[in-house]
Amino acid sequence: MAKQLERDQLFSFARDHKEEYEELLRQFVETPTVSVDPAHAEDIRKGVDLTVGTLRRFGGKADVYSVNKGNPVVHGVFGEDKNRPTVTVYNHIDVQPASKETEPWETEPFVMTKKGDSYFGRGTTDDKGPALAALYGARAAIEADVPINIRFLWEFEEEIGSPNFEKIISNSASDLRTESVVVSDTVWVSRQRPANSAGLRGLMGFLLTLETATVDAHSGEVGGAARNPLGELMKLVCDLYDPITGRVKIKGFYDDVIPPSRKELRDWANSGFSARGFKKAHKLKSMRVEDDLEVMKRIWGMPTFEVHGLAGGYQGPGVKSIVPPLGEVKASCRLVPGQNPKKIAQLLKAAVKASNPDVQIHLESMAPAFQTSVEGPLPDALKRAVKFAFKRDAVFVRDGGTIGAMTSIEKVLRCPIMFLGLSLPEHGYHAPNENFDWQQASGGMVAFAKYFEEISNLPR
Repeated sequence: MAKQLERDQLFSFARDHKEEYEELLRQFVETPTVSVDPAHAEDIRKGVDLTVGTLRRFGGKADVYSVNKGNPVVHGVFGEDKNRPTVTVYNHIDVQPASKETEPWETEPFVMTKKGDSYFGRGTTDDKGPALAALYGARAAIEADVPINIRFLWEFEEEIGSPNFEKIISNSASDLRTESVVVSDTVWVSRQRPANSAGLRGLMGFLLTLETATVDAHSGEVGGAARNPLGELMKLVCDLYDPITGRVKIKGFYDDVIPPSRKELRDWANSGFSARGFKKAHKLKSMRVEDDLEVMKRIWGMPTFEVHGLAGGYQGPGVKSIVPPLGEVKASCRLVPGQNPKKIAQLLKAAVKASNPDVQIHLESMAPAFQTSVEGPLPDALKRAVKFAFKRDAVFVRDGGTIGAMTSIEKVLRCPIMFLGLSLPEHGYHAPNENFDWQQASGGMVAFAKYFEEISNLPR
């Protein structure tokens, strides 16, 4: 039987390490590990070095695994006693792009700004803040002599769909063996209601491009005769989905969808989710629907088609009367259980060809949806750990986002995966003014330490 951790002692540990945590988070945030932009390749390398150095400074071993192309995975090892259970914590250290020039950031996105007990900057909540909270939770458990081996698997390609992750862990599977994985990259229902994710949506990202000329042309001279690629792309998008209702029009798109079960819907209805609170947290002025359960179905249990950007033509002040030569739509589909990204890609290609055969499709990333168990020793241990730390019962919901690595971990490492998320809706995943806060960080340290103790007591 492991030593029983005391809540007050763990929070005292967190307070004692607060300044150290904040300084380390600052170093990680101010290393702009933007995986989608090749211009940040050197920052990725610096982020890997910072990660390795941090794990080693905490007393662990650290190895870097990679393939010929793409960004690496860092593996940290704390404890190698074969008589003890082994758990691996997964997080990602790469981040989304950010720019104060083009987005309404109130602070510099790659400078961590502290306001009271809140930390602003790209990566604070997605996913560097939670990753470091888990690391300090491991440190607390280790210092308390909890009999467990703890591993860390920190990825640098999650934000671009983990294109090399499966190959990397397949090549190194014997080194990465573990009995379970816990992930801290999901969002609560609200600050008042902790949530453990029981599923993630999948993703298929793509670009739609159309070129009809080689240079800008005077709209007075050619307008009416020349094709307009931006106009045609806008029509194509409306052929693919209804932007008012969100209903996808691609033939066969919904054929394989497995809808949420009645039990899931009951759990969601009792989760404390509020469409009004959701709207406020995400700073939405209006939504397609306002009913609580209908919003939850749409963000957790149903697939989507979303347009992320439209590029081409004149973007400066005022109007420049030209017909542009080229246009591009950046878009993606979030997918749910039952949907195969490769099949959806083929359906998309067929729909685009039928609507406008001159449009080129460039697939960017693919990841299937993921589901985990909500019943059994590990989910029960997870709920006990969250309640221990935050004094509130956690609910099992789904998360509308995608973590491509999950299906690869399940396939290669063949172990159960749990989610101990720490982020809140108002923390702004992928948004300007992304932030994290000490309440969630310190509670996360305590929850992780307790979770490690809980699973060290489970029968093997």
